[in-house]
Amino acid sequence: MGVDATYTAGPELSGVGRYSLRLMEGLAEWGQPVKRFYRAHRWWKAPWPKRLLWESGVRGVDLFHGLNQRLPRRGRTPMVSTFHDLFVLSAEYSTAEFRERFAEQAWQAAERSDHIIAVSEFTARQVVENLGYPRERITVVPHGVDWPAAARPAAEREKIVLTVGAVQKRKNTKRMIEAFRAMGPDWEFWIAGSAGFGAGEMLADCPGNVKVLGYVSDAELERLYERAAILAFASLDEGFGIPVLEGMAHGMAVMTGKRSALPEVAGEAGLLVDPFSVEEMAEAMLRLRDVELREELWAKGRERARRYSWSRAAKETQAVYQRLVSGEDLRQERS
Repeated sequence: MGVDATYTAGPELSGVGRYSLRLMEGLAEWGQPVKRFYRAHRWWKAPWPKRLLWESGVRGVDLFHGLNQRLPRRGRTPMVSTFHDLFVLSAEYSTAEFRERFAEQAWQAAERSDHIIAVSEFTARQVVENLGYPRERITVVPHGVDWPAAARPAAEREKIVLTVGAVQKRKNTKRMIEAFRAMGPDWEFWIAGSAGFGAGEMLADCPGNVKVLGYVSDAELERLYERAAILAFASLDEGFGIPVLEGMAHGMAVMTGKRSALPEVAGEAGLLVDPFSVEEMAEAMLRLRDVELREELWAKGRERARRYSWSRAAKETQAVYQRLVSGEDLRQERS
């Protein structure tokens, strides 16, 4: 089978890039041979002597998986796509050009997919409601988490509130900074993520104890997760929210939003807040200064994160492939 491995190229992996890489590694562990395709303009390039035109459809594999809600033109090859989110259809969280381009890509992927993998029940509902895709042809396969070797206890952590993700409107960076002001001068707010849509507005008038780190490597992110006491991830629209699980796996106390997929991922292991309420976020951060509460969330979060693994994601994805290739009720014609 073949996959769109485009998002694994380059040194700075996004969340989709990490998903793509971990899924391919997991599939290899389960004995699934994978041919990687990379899109460059109109052409697919494969790491063997073959070039496939995007517009003419995929050939040479028994199944093709688009790992980020995009697919080439339909041919005879069965195709599945992963949908991570549909924020391009829900609000103005990016430029008009970006929303138009990726909305069209999502519509095409839904039209061309024999089956869709959604990373959360929330995303599955969005695909049904916004794209009219049949729910019976969607399988929810959650992301996994990279499990750390150890997790420092709450009492040994530094007075740092960490947020992970691009600095942008959708990630709610500005409101989280405003809420952090309640923590006082002995705490710091660290932002790990590249500049995104509206970054200038999000970072305007930052207090002196806010540190903007920019994009950080996986190794540096690992160190941040080990040092910081609190993870703040109150995004306005999230199809999954990998940092929530990463923070829990590393033993951090997590404050996250009540919207989109975040309650589904965090369960009762995090403090859930209204991401539009600066006051509610500030109150949650102040509560998390309590070491005993952080220790309680340390245990709950680690238990929660153990439910998610990349090996499990790969196994459940492979099961979708098997049903699709066998034709087991997955190639129904649209009514």
